[in-house]
Amino acid sequence: MSRPTVSAAEYPIVPGFHPDPTVCRVGEDYYLAHSSFEYFPGAPVFRSRDLVSWTRVGNILDRRGQFLRGDGRPSGGIYGSTLRHHDGRFFFVTTNVGDAESGQTIVSAEDPAGVWSDPVFVPEAVGIDPDLAWDEDGTCYLTWTGAVAGQNGVWQGRLDMKTGTFVAPPYLVWQGTGLAHPEAPHLYRIGGHWYLLLAEGGTERGHAVTIARADRPEGPYEACPDNPVLTHRSTPHPVQNTGHADLVETVDGGWAAVYLGVRPGGFTPSFHVLGRETFLAGVDWVDGWPVLDEARYEFTPDDTAFADDFTAPALGLRWVSPSSEPAKTASVRAEGGLDLREPGDGSPGLLCTRVTDLRWEAEAVFSGSGRFEVRIDDRHRYGLVFADGTVRAEARIGGVRADLGSAAVESGTVEGGTVLRIAAVECEAETMTAYGPDDIVLSVNGTELARLDGRYLSTEVATGFTGRMLGVGAAGSGSSVLHRFRYAPS
Repeated sequence: MSRPTVSAAEYPIVPGFHPDPTVCRVGEDYYLAHSSFEYFPGAPVFRSRDLVSWTRVGNILDRRGQFLRGDGRPSGGIYGSTLRHHDGRFFFVTTNVGDAESGQTIVSAEDPAGVWSDPVFVPEAVGIDPDLAWDEDGTCYLTWTGAVAGQNGVWQGRLDMKTGTFVAPPYLVWQGTGLAHPEAPHLYRIGGHWYLLLAEGGTERGHAVTIARADRPEGPYEACPDNPVLTHRSTPHPVQNTGHADLVETVDGGWAAVYLGVRPGGFTPSFHVLGRETFLAGVDWVDGWPVLDEARYEFTPDDTAFADDFTAPALGLRWVSPSSEPAKTASVRAEGGLDLREPGDGSPGLLCTRVTDLRWEAEAVFSGSGRFEVRIDDRHRYGLVFADGTVRAEARIGGVRADLGSAAVESGTVEGGTVLRIAAVECEAETMTAYGPDDIVLSVNGTELARLDGRYLSTEVATGFTGRMLGVGAAGSGSSVLHRFRYAPS
């Protein structure tokens, strides 16, 4: 059956936990990168020829020297970033909040698929959401949200890219329209003006995009009379929390913008579970200001289903680990499959992949032992643990843990292993006030062990900046072998 065409105003171009999008174009190719928080490798990067169909080509931060673990806390790690191409090379600047003393982190590469350079740090620029821009004579401007000498705001400085030092003291630039949390600055030279794009209002329901322009990078800036140029606050739109945008000139000389949003569901206050996703809008320039056309792009979404038997010599790019490294958790077996182990570094010891659909099912086939869970973070997760011939369903919500049911299994009786299955399905709520975004069903070898309220695996409950992930890991004292993994929208 063919997949339907959707509007980019209502469906993400990159679904699932892919927040803080940043985009650039080189020739006919577009490149898109995202923040990734505690998950390593960090900063996934994608390529496209049409802005709507994206292929993941790498992870920008794939060495610990580029992305120090720090305290490894949930929603720590890699925050908002900027991806740009200048003088024949790609540059990526980001914040690792687990390594705050290093300030901002800059890496570069000839090819976004890697290898990316060792980092240049900017310790004078303490804060988040950095941006890089260059003027005609090659002067580099770093703009970020943070504090200098105890004064908070959106700051800018002329940067020596080789040393990570400023050639003159940084200065404050435009602070937005007065909404909460002006952040995520992006600076552009377009026509005869410099434009400064901000996110304001916080990354929740009040999120918005605002813009101002000036004759020089340092200002003074004139605010757009029609600010905010993008927001869905106080509207019934199915996509909410819209903001943190980045502009790109298209191949045909037009313009487009990527931005983040969420797809909440369930009864009030409604709950979003996939994290912040990446959406696309067209851009027209009217009287020197951008006007976003959210309905311009229609497309057929890429198929999100996949299966992995781990016969390739290395893990695929989708596999990441929270607060650790995939190599510490899993190794590919010569005959296919993965040997899983506890990394011993205090992390959750999981190999994870993003959930990309509102309704889905996934299976992990183990022998020996193993665990399979859907999670927002360490304290908000539902899962199955297979050890000593028994599979038990468990849940953790904050400080509460519960065992929910169990079944005896004989490993090896189902296609060479025990099939652990998790699915997100429609709710079976008894009353409207119990209505959540979905139910999570946990089962083994076709036997349902638990059905759980999906609200508790949402950002509105768990807080933070990430979305649902599926994780596999070791369990018990014996071997944990993952033979196959399958994910599909339902």
